[in-house]
Amino acid sequence: MAQPLYQRLHERYPQLELHVFAPGWTLPLLARMPEVAKAHLNPFGHGALRLRERWKVGRTTAAEKFDQVIVLPNSLKSALVPLFASIPLRTGFIGEARYGLLNDTRELDEHELPMMVERFCALAEDKRHPVKRPIPYPHLTVSELAQQQTAQSLKLDVSRPVIGFCPGAEYGPAKRWYTRHFAQLAQRFSQAGYAVWLFGSAKDATIGTEIANLSNGTAINLCGKTGLEQAIDLLSLVKLAVCNDSGLMHVAAALGKPLVALYGSSSPDFTPPLSDQAAVVSLNLDCSPCFERNCPYGHTNCLEQLLPDMAWQAAKRFLPDLN
Repeated sequence: MAQPLYQRLHERYPQLELHVFAPGWTLPLLARMPEVAKAHLNPFGHGALRLRERWKVGRTTAAEKFDQVIVLPNSLKSALVPLFASIPLRTGFIGEARYGLLNDTRELDEHELPMMVERFCALAEDKRHPVKRPIPYPHLTVSELAQQQTAQSLKLDVSRPVIGFCPGAEYGPAKRWYTRHFAQLAQRFSQAGYAVWLFGSAKDATIGTEIANLSNGTAINLCGKTGLEQAIDLLSLVKLAVCNDSGLMHVAAALGKPLVALYGSSSPDFTPPLSDQAAVVSLNLDCSPCFERNCPYGHTNCLEQLLPDMAWQAAKRFLPDLN
């Protein structure tokens, strides 16, 4: 979702050399973005202050002599490395008492900028200047050779059309559609002549195994068997993706794939799939979106009652051959 920001920065500054400081899992994504000249590994996870280590990384980063940094997370910790790197212009939204750490602070109007991608793009503009619209959709590039090599390395049959399922969601269970629902949907796609591949990280391997077992083997579990780079290559082969509100949902959208996006505790108004080929499926219950990792009422009805046929009907919008 930051790629439109990168595009706008290049638009404003044609001679720009753009570097990104990011977690390791995002590096394959950044490698597919022509706007990014270089990616730097951010070794700090959530919740870890590690002040001395941040100071060391900052002093190493100072050698790059950056003119400006745009800090996307709203945490205090995320503003420390740019300060320690002595970057003269440090831009970001006010948050967690970051006065002094940032010297180009912006106040966030959540009603004016309801979507995360809009908030990112706002930081490309001068203070008090509006976001330039329309905001372009993210776009990832994939080579046909990489597609073929990745499919062959995993011995995947590409003779049948493929549906991709992304059943994980890093944030928590309240964003994950039930495995039995995914399994029922997999069987229905299989009966219609489609192969079903499950995508996710090693953390999603158990979920993937459960779906594969419940679907009587009709879904092929690739969770934890690919890195993100391989997952991108394989997702580019699918005819349709069915995804929770997750990072892989945004990857599928950036690959231009038709997708069915399933929303439970989160909101498509804040993090929608950035695509004209997306069908959002949500029950819009009174208790949602709650933005909680776990259902505060203990029932997760927003996902429990979101039945497989609802996703099937949404898929028919893009696959008219489905009965």
